Amino acid sequence: MTALSLFVAGTDTEIGKTLVCAALLHGFARSGLRAAAMKPIASGAIERDGVLHNEDADQLDDAANVALPNDIRTPFMMREPIAPHIAAAREGIALDIGRIVDAHRHAVTKADIVVVEGVGGFRVPLSDTHDTADLAVALNLPVVLVVGMRLGCISHALLTVEAVASRGLKLAGWVANRVDPDMLYPDENIATLKRRIEAPLIGVIPHLAPPDARRAADQLDTVALLDQLHQKD
Repeated sequence: MTALSLFVAGTDTEIGKTLVCAALLHGFARSGLRAAAMKPIASGAIERDGVLHNEDADQLDDAANVALPNDIRTPFMMREPIAPHIAAAREGIALDIGRIVDAHRHAVTKADIVVVEGVGGFRVPLSDTHDTADLAVALNLPVVLVVGMRLGCISHALLTVEAVASRGLKLAGWVANRVDPDMLYPDENIATLKRRIEAPLIGVIPHLAPPDARRAADQLDTVALLDQLHQKD
């Protein structure tokens, strides 16, 4: 059986992509699947025992039930917590999409499903000529969009949906993540997005302090998402 895989994009940075990825991993594991994670590009790393660690990548490792080698899980890891193309340039690293595609090709041989976390929003630059959208196209994966529920999220979400469609990618579903507990009328905002996004709402994650991927997994309909992933375009 060919492994499934999906690309998790966000409407912005700091809106809970890692939380959603980890929650999806838990949900897939509950369905009896061997679930692995990739965070191909990570900026913001510290060295422990001679190995670079990124907090988000470590969280994905904790949630996955299939461990991937560090250089497959995260082919590119930079130290400074800044935009990846700037961090890479400062360290003399070329963010080669082909290397990530090769790592992903290896990852899908090790698991039933591979969750690939994007970088920031959908159009974050990776070089002078390529961005994260180009990475999603190169991987040719269906997209799950994480919408950080806060003021301004409707426009950000709809623009990202348009960007995904313009690249010829399938939007398999979206997740509403309550990042701002004080947001006014969140249910009305979610209802507005449901009317305008032609992809299923996989779940609504309440504001969790601290974030808890296992609790978040309870809110996601991973069975419905798997049905979407099995469907042909």
